[in-house]
Amino acid sequence: MLGAGGIGGYYAARLAEAGHQVVLTARGDHLAALQANGLTVDYEGQVFHHSLPACHHQDLVRDYQADDFDLIVIALKSTATSTVMTELSEWLRAGSVPVLSLQNGVDNEPLISEVVGEGRVLGGLAVRIGGHITEPGKVFAEGVAQIVVGAWPQQQPDDSRMALLKKLEVAFNEAGIPATVTEDIRYELWRKLVINNGVNPLSALTLLDTRSLTHHPEFGKMVYGMMAETVEASRADGVNLTQRDLDEMFELISSFNAIKTSMLVDQEKGRPLELDSIAGAVLRRCEKLGVEAPYTFTVNAVLKHQN
Repeated sequence: MLGAGGIGGYYAARLAEAGHQVVLTARGDHLAALQANGLTVDYEGQVFHHSLPACHHQDLVRDYQADDFDLIVIALKSTATSTVMTELSEWLRAGSVPVLSLQNGVDNEPLISEVVGEGRVLGGLAVRIGGHITEPGKVFAEGVAQIVVGAWPQQQPDDSRMALLKKLEVAFNEAGIPATVTEDIRYELWRKLVINNGVNPLSALTLLDTRSLTHHPEFGKMVYGMMAETVEASRADGVNLTQRDLDEMFELISSFNAIKTSMLVDQEKGRPLELDSIAGAVLRRCEKLGVEAPYTFTVNAVLKHQN
């Protein structure tokens, strides 16, 4: 599990609870705490504690070979994808292990495929989960915490990845992680981006949780507007989301728990925001299409100025 933060830490703890062998990567005080005291995850009143091997990426390369693992899961912030793939490129290329991204945005899988090739890339997304590090070595998570996975960029006839995906689906579900395999992972990634662009940047700007945003008389309209701009942007990738997708995603986030988005948590902690992979991804594609995205443009511009 590359990145044992709120999302990666939760899924790692679930898998460890089910008896799977999991190796974590982290850095700084969080890594030191994981090595000294193990990983503690508070999930809606349930507490999981596991002493799992944890290391820095440099130690990972030194102590393990890529093919020691059945799967490498990337749960890092999307801002780190390019750097980490550069750091681990030789190590990954020396093996054949599949790589699964569980990150925000639609641009992580292309970066991963540049290093390992499309045939080893699995796209994925975490759905209806909120999670963050509360203190070094400790993670809080909430929500249904589903996973959707698929062969990226699309499933091929007799795709060799399908057998692994089916195994993962069974393993995740047996570990208490609701999981499904999709034949069109890019479609699912874009639907997730509709939600992310709708609430993540605006939550960082207003410091409001998702329910406060979606039920606010003015901000709710802005959320819907930023989601609509994301639906429009999907055309640039040939995904072509519809009004139905827009309304389904708005209803989903409106009815979800009142959670702090990952971008709001980053804003509060003074960490870099995933703006480029969320709002930036929408703006680049709208520019390519020659269409305006005034809601996303404005919120993105103000946040960039603040940060």
